[in-house]
Amino acid sequence: MQQRPYTTVVLAMSADGKIADFRRSPARFGSKTDQAHLEKQIAACDAVLFGADTLRAYGTTLTVSKPQLLQQRIQANKPLQPFQIVITHTGNFGVEIPFFQQPVSRWLITTKTGALFWQNRSEFERIFILETSNGKIDLVAALQHLLMLGIGRLAVLGGGELVASMLELDLIDEFWLTVCPLILGGRSAPTPVQGRGFLSQAAPRLHLVEVHTIEQEVFLHYQIQR
Repeated sequence: MQQRPYTTVVLAMSADGKIADFRRSPARFGSKTDQAHLEKQIAACDAVLFGADTLRAYGTTLTVSKPQLLQQRIQANKPLQPFQIVITHTGNFGVEIPFFQQPVSRWLITTKTGALFWQNRSEFERIFILETSNGKIDLVAALQHLLMLGIGRLAVLGGGELVASMLELDLIDEFWLTVCPLILGGRSAPTPVQGRGFLSQAAPRLHLVEVHTIEQEVFLHYQIQR
């Protein structure tokens, strides 16, 4: 039995596989249907994990607002909102962003250096310093720690570097990818999985669980093959 939360990556991307344009602007090209799909996936989880670049780009996090989803969380004895977890090596983002005024519980996973500014402040309810001997975040230890705190299901909302790092360590169970009807292009535009990349013979393999086409968008549900 795996000693970590069940982890789902949820991302919208262009038809050519970009999650943002070359300026790394907030990806707001998904439809209202995609927004509702994202909210449903978030509502099913105990916590949401995202990197600092994603937080800087959007400035906010998506909260659960639909009465039916809120009622489902109440019936499951869950808090109204999942815990919002920022993961960052540097801790370098401003206190002025709207995220810090949203009615959610905020946690921070970081290094000793990244925690310096945020300790003894009120923005984050909990700060976890989990780093390896080379000063990087220990992702395996981080997810094990989240499980100990009762996080059984975790949604990962980006960015591509975080997803790549988690894939390399076999810390992801499934993907929900929304393919949106536009072409962004750009060699520097981010994709769902960044990092160093995988050679084809060593690449993680996926099992297609379901496909839904709603108007102009395609919703793909994959599980990692093990």
